[in-house]
Amino acid sequence: MKLTDSLRDALDGRWGPIRQRARAELDSGLFAPPEADLTIEEHRQQTLERVLDLAKGDYAALGLSVEQGGLGDYGASVTAFEMLGHADLSLFVKAGVQFGLFGGAIANLGTARHHEQYLPGMLDGSLLGCFAMTETGHGSDVQSLLTTATYDPEADELVVHTPSVMGRKDYIGNAARDARMAAVFAQLHVGGEQHGVHCVLVPIRDEQGDPMPGVTIGDCGPKMGLKGVDNGRLTFDRVRVPRANLLDRYGAIDEDGVYSSPIESVSRRFFTMLGTLVRGRISVAGGAAAATRSALTLATTYALHRRQFAGGDGQEEVLLLDYRAHQRKLLPAIATSYALMFAQGTLVEQMHEVQEAGDAGPDDRRRELEARAAGIKAMATTHATTTIQMCREACGGAGYLAVNRFAALKADTDVFTTFEGDNTVLLQLVAKGMLTSYKEAFHELDTLGTIRFGIRNVAESALEHTAGGSLIQRLIAGSPGRDADDALTDRGGQLDLFEDRERHLLESLANRLRRAGDKDRDAFEVFNDAQDHLLETARAHVDRVVLEAFVAGIDACPDAEAQEFLGRVCDLHVLSTIERHRAWYLEHGRLSREQSKDVTRQVNRLCAELRPHAKTLVDAFAIPQEWLASELLFPVDEPAPVSTHTVPAAR
Repeated sequence: MKLTDSLRDALDGRWGPIRQRARAELDSGLFAPPEADLTIEEHRQQTLERVLDLAKGDYAALGLSVEQGGLGDYGASVTAFEMLGHADLSLFVKAGVQFGLFGGAIANLGTARHHEQYLPGMLDGSLLGCFAMTETGHGSDVQSLLTTATYDPEADELVVHTPSVMGRKDYIGNAARDARMAAVFAQLHVGGEQHGVHCVLVPIRDEQGDPMPGVTIGDCGPKMGLKGVDNGRLTFDRVRVPRANLLDRYGAIDEDGVYSSPIESVSRRFFTMLGTLVRGRISVAGGAAAATRSALTLATTYALHRRQFAGGDGQEEVLLLDYRAHQRKLLPAIATSYALMFAQGTLVEQMHEVQEAGDAGPDDRRRELEARAAGIKAMATTHATTTIQMCREACGGAGYLAVNRFAALKADTDVFTTFEGDNTVLLQLVAKGMLTSYKEAFHELDTLGTIRFGIRNVAESALEHTAGGSLIQRLIAGSPGRDADDALTDRGGQLDLFEDRERHLLESLANRLRRAGDKDRDAFEVFNDAQDHLLETARAHVDRVVLEAFVAGIDACPDAEAQEFLGRVCDLHVLSTIERHRAWYLEHGRLSREQSKDVTRQVNRLCAELRPHAKTLVDAFAIPQEWLASELLFPVDEPAPVSTHTVPAAR
């Protein structure tokens, strides 16, 4: 087997056949990037038609259980939608809203009657929906939403109401143009008592596409990117829906108007509901990583045929990728994309297992998945934003042309850092999980409760290895020690450096937060003062988790040549990460001055070693040329083929 094929198989992971199937489905044009000159209306229409084309297959059905009329392969579902991120990000987002968020709300928060009534239409596209959670005044703080759903016992109906402009549902995908129904998150009031946020299905358009009585629909208009997604605003003026429209898996109203829930705590109930929707956050991480790999493939391919400035003694002009500075731009970013692909595969496998287990699975495993998904999403989307910009710059003026995709990739992925959870908020979630070691529902704990629980437990808790546990322990135990000449290049030594940084940051964070227990200190003030420390602790944790997944992926690779090659790629990821944090390692005595200098030498060495294999590195991503659709793939004396893709007429 060729090295490229072995690398591809290692990166593709457990659901490789799903990736291969997606790569093969090119004749329909489903995955082709949209033309840059489409109007907003044309782009929205094209995206809708592609969603309906997608509905003809079984991609969406993969994400529903067999009992719900699906195929019950949750990992395959997330992997399939990740592939959309390579080419058409508007389709990725709109399909994610329809099948992942709207459909996921019905599947995960509803009961059998909701599944029977609504899921078939959701799957085949005859019932287009939206996910109305975010409000103008509340995004990340979902627990404080203002929209209300009040039970009227005389009419046996729920009255959905927007109390102020701050309670308007905002930025809602599918709402401006296509959705007929909204999954509306609102504060549920029954018998004068508030029971926290629940989800209610509210029809927002009639069969002719006109707004339903009491529903006001607005259009968010042009955005930085994602032109094919019709983001809208929804306002409800005492809109009445049947009691049966309450998605009542975790909170129900019976025929006598009595509310009941299997989870007594309002806060625990709320976060249990949100936890069932974690698949969307994982999908965003995957889509961002896919778009990043597309950008890296374009920029690397361009650098392999674009020349600039002559070499010494009148030699021909030098290829861009032969310059060390250019290698340092692209190759470490490729190495990190490899690391993230292995980490995403591990995360998807964990999600698959948790969702297969359902409510019978252990609570701490679900909490760990939520935090892991938050951390990987934050890292993958930040990597996308910085790397796609770097790739644009690496292609000079050519990268600025719309035909070469970077304009769309930049614009379409920019929002990924703030939707499905703002990255800063998500990293705080990760850090809270670390403080509580997932032993308590950290969502339930207020600031002081989190601190008090965390500082009691963090000193005695060991860092749990997230992938390849015994392998990681064995490698660390066999490491040569930090003062050894090969400490930086030994895998166990590398793992130890990452783990040591995380442990030190966590323990020192707990020590800082202990002051919140003092009578004369305000808990929020102490927590707020330590927020930079909190975020850095979370980043160190994610760095370690990603590295462990990479190491486990290398160990699982059956091809010896590919395993050795992946080892060098891993070294580059590790050393470029350490290089970014050299100041910390020096300040805390983890590296000597000479070792710190050696980090840069080692990065340069690895860039030189991997330079001849740059094409292999990006070819292993296995992105079909038709999806990339860029002039950057071809030298100037070999013009790119003319696109034959036609634009459908606007509706």
